[in-house]
Amino acid sequence: MRHDPMVPPPVGRALRDYRALLAEHGPTWGEPPLGYVRMMSYLRFPNHARRMEAGPDADLDAAFRDALGGEVPRGLAVLRLTPGGHRLDHGPALALLSPGRVALTLLADSSRDAPVEVVVDGVAHEVPPGGARLLEATTGSAVTAGGRAVDLRPLTRPAEAARLRVRAGFPCRWTVVSEGGQGWYPPGVPERRDNSDAPFFHGDDLVLDVPAEPVTVRVARGMEYGTAETVVVPAAGEETLVELAPRRLYDAAARGWYGADLHVHMNWAGDLVAAPAEAAAAQLGEDLHVLNLVAGNVAGERVYDVEALRHWAGRDLPWSDASHLARMGVEYRNDLLGHVHAFGVAAPPRVYHTGFAGDADWPPNGAVCGELREPQAVLGYAHPFHGPVATPEDLMADGERNCTARALVVDAALGLVDGVELLHFSDMSATPGTVEVYRRLLGAGNRLAALAGTDTMLSFTRQDTVSSPPGWERVYARPEGPLTGESYARALRRGRTFVTTGPWLELEVDGRGPGETLDLRRGDRVTLVARSAGPEVERLELRTADGPLAEGPGGELRATLTADEATYVVAVATGGRSARSPLRDAFAHTSPVHLDVDGRQVARREDVRWCLRWLDLLDELIRARARLRTRAQLRDHLDLVEKARAVYESRL
Repeated sequence: MRHDPMVPPPVGRALRDYRALLAEHGPTWGEPPLGYVRMMSYLRFPNHARRMEAGPDADLDAAFRDALGGEVPRGLAVLRLTPGGHRLDHGPALALLSPGRVALTLLADSSRDAPVEVVVDGVAHEVPPGGARLLEATTGSAVTAGGRAVDLRPLTRPAEAARLRVRAGFPCRWTVVSEGGQGWYPPGVPERRDNSDAPFFHGDDLVLDVPAEPVTVRVARGMEYGTAETVVVPAAGEETLVELAPRRLYDAAARGWYGADLHVHMNWAGDLVAAPAEAAAAQLGEDLHVLNLVAGNVAGERVYDVEALRHWAGRDLPWSDASHLARMGVEYRNDLLGHVHAFGVAAPPRVYHTGFAGDADWPPNGAVCGELREPQAVLGYAHPFHGPVATPEDLMADGERNCTARALVVDAALGLVDGVELLHFSDMSATPGTVEVYRRLLGAGNRLAALAGTDTMLSFTRQDTVSSPPGWERVYARPEGPLTGESYARALRRGRTFVTTGPWLELEVDGRGPGETLDLRRGDRVTLVARSAGPEVERLELRTADGPLAEGPGGELRATLTADEATYVVAVATGGRSARSPLRDAFAHTSPVHLDVDGRQVARREDVRWCLRWLDLLDELIRARARLRTRAQLRDHLDLVEKARAVYESRL
């Protein structure tokens, strides 16, 4: 019997286990701290999601109701239990092409002074005074509130059926919507929605059922393409062909650059179980050159997709070709000291996580990074910082276990990590704190690559950030020779990179690009050039360790620098919101070109002292907050802190 190369036996067994977890526990998959996961489809990030934060003993249903603040997100119906009766708040009625039922999430929201019994298909649920309950139903369910029937008929409407065939000539991302933003999908395709609540699916030459009424068809293909859109009115009972393709804006691979998303989860709880074919469709449909699917835990011992990692470690995934490379990687996770993603692992690691479910925060992040680096994997701190950062004190946040990359200052100094996710889902501020910290680390003499990862989770069909397609933020790297896992890893390690939400960005310093070093003598003059492409770019900037050197509009920016002391140069492009930067304004940032002067590397005193203060606070945090069982475990952490301190002090 031949096995599907996309689903070898160990992966197939894991997927069956995941389906059993989903069937038994719903979208939490039995992960105890994730009770809120069943609400994540309706929580906008960051506003709703952060208002939803609640302690372990909180009433999550009521917290969810309060976080919405009266809004009724698509796909949710709210049963308002008022003192005088009840009413049903909902979005546009769903078109039904044939009689049937549609799954429905019903939020019962009470403003009464006494409990109310809500019965759904014979099952009774008590809603406490002023409380809320999140209930699963269908549009055909029998629902009563306080003994009175609830009419669900306004939630749906009948529509005549037609068929649509969509074709671009190559895999793309398609959005097909009818009245009220209702999405339509080919049979058997997950009904995904992105951060803007737009439905989407991937592929080419696909047929789907739609209503015989005006339908909008939109096609896109990742950040190197624009979008194309048309409106058709398909005839009832007939098939209508829509041939539509997005226009290419730039061709990175033709210039030797390949874009990657280094942080994507195939499975991580959620409302469906994602198979490798889902990852393949997303990568090809987004024309994402490099995809790193990471195995990682959620809150306990189970490491999702570890079976796929064991099977494919060090090998390309089956759908890889000359211009699309997919590998299995790792996300090592410690919520006190930070998460680290690894690309190019040759073998599964010994440790995947520390500090979860009462485990000790040991071994230190640096020790785990040292093991992961042995097979020459590329390591980057994932979603390091979550908002503006002005001082090292901002990094401590009272010791909250929120996956802030507090150990980065140690691992950067000791050469245990290769880079930092400058772009990630968790920092959408105009001046990202991650970027500010990155520049401090560079100025203090650390050589780190600019990296990017979205943390997309393919097992979620709808959740603001993690259900958007992979690759909406990318790191571009320029390998030497053909695209392979090994050549790409070398390019990342060398810092031959820039990160972007869409704009193309180049940097040259006397003909040298990011990741390269110029050995200068004091008084030497060098020419700096930044170039951008993309309609959303409004501003270009050239920066050194001391701050902005030159700025101007998008296109090309030139400046001259006279070497006085060692420094670095980066280019930055910024602009407004566009369809190619869906979650934030346009932003791109290169890795540095290093300018050594008279044999010395950059070590800006202010930045070195900033890092030393960070180390002091990290020392205090570990002593006060780390879960450690022995003095030896504490000593292991503090030894690394002291080794890093010696490195920074030597740079003074």
